[in-house]
Amino acid sequence: MARGGQGLARVAVVVRAGAAPLWWCGVFTAGVGVLVPGLTGRRIGVLAGAALFIVAVAVVASRGRRRMTGLGRGAARAGKSDVLQDRAVTVGTWRHGHRWWLLLALVAALGSSFVVPAAAGLLLAGCGAGLRLKAAWLGRRERAEDALLWVRVDWLDRHGGRPAGKAVKAYRSTGIAAGDAAPGGARRRTAALV
Repeated sequence: MARGGQGLARVAVVVRAGAAPLWWCGVFTAGVGVLVPGLTGRRIGVLAGAALFIVAVAVVASRGRRRMTGLGRGAARAGKSDVLQDRAVTVGTWRHGHRWWLLLALVAALGSSFVVPAAAGLLLAGCGAGLRLKAAWLGRRERAEDALLWVRVDWLDRHGGRPAGKAVKAYRSTGIAAGDAAPGGARRRTAALV
């Protein structure tokens, strides 16, 4: 453990951060795309989009799992001097770092609707759904092992993503109650006062 501690971000929160923006960009552009007949026609566009959606969900949900599993197995316990980053900060960093990519994807998906209606939108939605499934998989692992997985903030890329990238050498772990995010990266629900 390094002296002075490290800033740590939840692995599942980083994975989940892109799910909602990609999903909603995809749904919006697919909806707009259905209104445009396009060169291939709506039927072919929607069928191609459905196939792309399924492929994107499968690829995104499974990509990096082996590395995450290996890093999770070797996770060292976080020290008292480590600083656990809030969920909102982690999500905000990811979304701020990827805002131009999201805008570019939105514009490209809308533009492609004039050729293959709805296909690119469904591809984006599939990427978002795949990230949500990967975060849910991480949440099941965290519950089963009764430990939350964290990654050093300075090991994430400059956009706040890639929690299993080459720069990541190890994960840290804490108890299941640490931080303000539940297993899987969702907001932690507080118990109602009675």
